[in-house]
Amino acid sequence: MYNAVVVLGPTACGKTAVGVGIAAQCNGEVVSADSRQVYRHLDIGSGKDFGEYTVATAAGDRLQVPYHLIDVAQLPQEYSVYDYQRDAYQSIASILARGRLPVVVGGTGMYLDALVRGYDLVRVPTNEALRQELTGMSMDELAQRLRAVRGALHNNTDLTERHRLLRAIEIAEFQANGGEVVEADMPPRPDFRPLVFGTTFPRDQLRQNVKARLRSRLKEGLIQEVQSIHDSGIGWERLERLGLEYKFVAQFLQGKIAGEDELFSQLNRAIGQFAKRQETWFRGMERKGVKIHWLAPGTVEQRIGEALAMMSACGLSGWTSCLSSAT
Repeated sequence: MYNAVVVLGPTACGKTAVGVGIAAQCNGEVVSADSRQVYRHLDIGSGKDFGEYTVATAAGDRLQVPYHLIDVAQLPQEYSVYDYQRDAYQSIASILARGRLPVVVGGTGMYLDALVRGYDLVRVPTNEALRQELTGMSMDELAQRLRAVRGALHNNTDLTERHRLLRAIEIAEFQANGGEVVEADMPPRPDFRPLVFGTTFPRDQLRQNVKARLRSRLKEGLIQEVQSIHDSGIGWERLERLGLEYKFVAQFLQGKIAGEDELFSQLNRAIGQFAKRQETWFRGMERKGVKIHWLAPGTVEQRIGEALAMMSACGLSGWTSCLSSAT
């Protein structure tokens, strides 16, 4: 039934370490599903810890686990869901062709959904000004906006999910302004049949993890990183569109947030709210038919062990000998 693994979860739950651990024990390669780690130079704020991809083996050696779709885009490029799906399809097909196990790891819900549920995408550029204009509008207001541009709707599926509705408006207005919509020049979908694992912690522990990690990132030079990116020619508006660490630190550096204590307070709260939205998205994936096997909270080693045992029980195609030796 399965020939790949997905490890998803909210921010600050250790999913990268779990995914890398699975890949290390199963001849695997990691495919990142993080919307900010695709960009070069977004290092501290996006949580790129390349040391996590080097793990110790039972023999005492150091194993470098290959990874994909990190540092593949430059700012100010807008790396879209289309770009991600295209590049992920190519990476997964290449990993499978080499006889290795694709392990998709991340928390960007749209990226994960595009892979697992196989979105059919068209090539229409993201309209950031329009997205800003639509921010705060209710679903009913957005539906009215779509009908005003497109007219009668013969298919109501775009009205069921906010991200689909926003994208439908974006496409409709692009066409109304004379743009030509063409099918995405997408490589063939690989034979991608993932066993999907979810990992998280109780809300209190997740909040503690978020707070501790934010303190660490600020100590590591997050503010200096954002200033350096701006000094390289990237405008404040583009940095703010990246969200969370980059948005709030950019506002702090512009004097819109008074003091580092207030920066920490606002950013810590925003990351906690983001984690809740991620979990809401994953529950939505489950309602749409995606089976997520949630790992019990525990150490990284405990979660890796539970995942490996489940993979073996599910008969993950081609990896039986690896799993039996690992468990």
